[in-house]
Amino acid sequence: MPSLPLSKLRVVEIGSGDTLDYCGKLFSDFGAEVIKIEPPGGDVARQFAPMVDAGGGRRESGYFAWLNTNKRSITADLDRPEDVARVRALLMQSDLLLDGRSPQSIPASLLTHDALRQEQPGLAITAISWFGEHGPYSNYEATDSVCRALSGNVKLVGPKDGPPVLPRDGQIAVMAGLTAFIPSLAGLYGHATGARRFAVSAQEAMLQISEFDTGLALEIGFTRPRIAINRFGRGYPVGTFPTRDGWLGITVVTPAQWAAFCVMIGMPELEHQPNYADSLLRTTHWPALLEIFQPVLMQQTANYWFERGIELRIPLAVVPDMEELLKQDYYRERGAFAKVEIGAASFDAPVLPQYLTQSRPLPNGVAPFAGEHDGIAFPEHHRTATRAATPDDALPLKGLRIIDLTMGWAGPSATRQMGDLGAEVIKIESCQYPDWFRGTDPRGPYHSERTYEKTYWFQQMNRNKRGITLNLTTETGRTLLKRLLADADAVIDNYAADVLPRMGLGPQAMLKINPRLVVVTMPAFGMTGPWSGVRAYGSTLEQACGLPSVTGREGDAPTMLHAALGDPFGGVSAAAALMLGFVQQRNTGTGQHIDLSAVEALLPLVAPSVIEQSVTGKSGPRIGTRHPRFVPNGCFPCLGEDQWITLAVRSDAEWQALCTVMHRPDLAADPVLATAKGRRTEEDSIEVAVRQWTVTVRPDLAMVTLQAHGIPAGTARLPGDLAGDPHLMQVGHWQPAVRPFMGPHLLPSVAYREGNNPLPYAITRLAPTLGQHNAEVLRELLGLSDAEIEELRTTEIIGDTAVSATKKASAIPAP
Repeated sequence: MPSLPLSKLRVVEIGSGDTLDYCGKLFSDFGAEVIKIEPPGGDVARQFAPMVDAGGGRRESGYFAWLNTNKRSITADLDRPEDVARVRALLMQSDLLLDGRSPQSIPASLLTHDALRQEQPGLAITAISWFGEHGPYSNYEATDSVCRALSGNVKLVGPKDGPPVLPRDGQIAVMAGLTAFIPSLAGLYGHATGARRFAVSAQEAMLQISEFDTGLALEIGFTRPRIAINRFGRGYPVGTFPTRDGWLGITVVTPAQWAAFCVMIGMPELEHQPNYADSLLRTTHWPALLEIFQPVLMQQTANYWFERGIELRIPLAVVPDMEELLKQDYYRERGAFAKVEIGAASFDAPVLPQYLTQSRPLPNGVAPFAGEHDGIAFPEHHRTATRAATPDDALPLKGLRIIDLTMGWAGPSATRQMGDLGAEVIKIESCQYPDWFRGTDPRGPYHSERTYEKTYWFQQMNRNKRGITLNLTTETGRTLLKRLLADADAVIDNYAADVLPRMGLGPQAMLKINPRLVVVTMPAFGMTGPWSGVRAYGSTLEQACGLPSVTGREGDAPTMLHAALGDPFGGVSAAAALMLGFVQQRNTGTGQHIDLSAVEALLPLVAPSVIEQSVTGKSGPRIGTRHPRFVPNGCFPCLGEDQWITLAVRSDAEWQALCTVMHRPDLAADPVLATAKGRRTEEDSIEVAVRQWTVTVRPDLAMVTLQAHGIPAGTARLPGDLAGDPHLMQVGHWQPAVRPFMGPHLLPSVAYREGNNPLPYAITRLAPTLGQHNAEVLRELLGLSDAEIEELRTTEIIGDTAVSATKKASAIPAP
């Protein structure tokens, strides 16, 4: 079996939290020796449902076990100097410290980062917290729901009159865990420039989901309203719909997809009816349109429509529940689920989706009991870095070159992560088919006013890149691409699985050109199998992974989260895969194909529900905005129109504090409500009492007041509100920019800070205009003369202006 990419690393985890644990799992399941430091008695998360019988009278959390496969566990009391000395000695022989302690607790502890950096300058450190180490929220108490609310990922989801929907916990762990993993591994990769310390904000990581809607709001001047469950975006039909057997996920965006949908339901004449001729009209008239096509969908099964969608290239998906998900052949054949073991317990859970074909991650494995490795003498380990990085050092990925063939959101956000960390990213489009994030409808002013240079979200996804155009439908264009690949370190695309192979540019063909290449493909369902031809958007992937079946309230349709989740999660998953590929490339001197299935990148989001299904044979009831441990918990109306506050009571002490804030001594004195078990029996009446108070208070004032009493609370922000959020402004998340065609605008930043810097990395390149760097790249990298470049321009191999549809010959279909 080939060695795993991270087998030369030793990582130490301190603190608690599923974000920390997931980041550590990415290291341990790819071969790193990860040593988890737990308090005496074990991490409190070992007692969180779903629980499994581990034998010998032990009950352990299945979710915690999944997060901690292939790690070692030792216990230490970090308030005892002798235990701290033991941990410090372990860190002396480690490469990286992952620290999940709160920002306010680290400086007051016996194990501070400043002291460690002074004593051990070669130790890399990544601190993970809810809101980072600076700014007004840095000391706030939080839960998943509170963090989601403040990152703009709650208020748009749910029925028109509210309350907004709060999904199950665990999604922040994946997004923030990956966001922490990427710079951490990049820093270790670039160890020659010194060991680095990063501080990661979970809130800013979650902005990678809401940033599309923030950009949309900044572009049009307002945030789209919350219309209804599963009604979102500017297209229709989009959402989950019942069929004769099962639920069908639909996402129709482009004119071609609408035409194909009309053919699928046997009503081709519907395509050109005035009320439904474009996406805006269909969105406006959606109730009448639903009445037309819903009865047709009820005539066949979800599986039937899904297969028809593959034939017609319509983004459709079967929306499975957890039982169906675990039985689907596609996932089993790709090894997407595997056993987790802890003691006598064994159950299925998702495998990490970074599918390196020559060095796959461990298929889950064994998780340790608390303190299982106490007293063990760990082998001597020599870290590679010998000094700390300085502000004068180059970014860690400087010197790497990535050829970026991606479009839309997921792929470009992956390469953006690499560009942010110093890699040279060369984005390749064509004048015949520019990146579809420049616009999906080439009619109207698209060409005459060059609106393809003016979309906000294209600017967001393509910072820190150079851009060229190549017509890959021509032999000359393909030859130029091959020459670029010959000296590159990686290439990535997110086309449908059949597009580039049909042009002689499949993964193996690229590896023949350059055996060192890291070749990342990320179609919806991977490169092989009967579903490889599925067309998909981020919403399609959310539908296919089963998440809607465990979100919302009992009795509601499978509930989507009104954001194209597959795109941002697929992007960070692909960025992590690229980093793993680079490490293995350095280890072995060779490249490989990384077959990332975008839908598998979402399976970690449903890990708690998958584990529950595997252990108990069922997935628990959907509980709306409530929480399995916190009582009360939810999103409550505040003073003003459609204003909401998200709050959670995690302990009996916090319940008493909430009663004080609400001026309800009667509730505080009620012995039935003194415990979570008692409060659960009276949850309806408690929620009424909370609403009676919140409707009298502005949401920001409610948040500040509750936080002052130690209660996790956050205003449910709209994505459009985030550009003016006081915390995000103070920590420099929004960077002003001025670009041709766009003029002045705001761009988001990375979700981490290096060292003790309160501000993020500065954006060094704005998103390229179409073909902006043609001459520069072709001259610099391929040695072409001015005359040769002019000939390419004359023959429309390259260019800087989109070509109208009437001038297109054969062209690459959109991904």
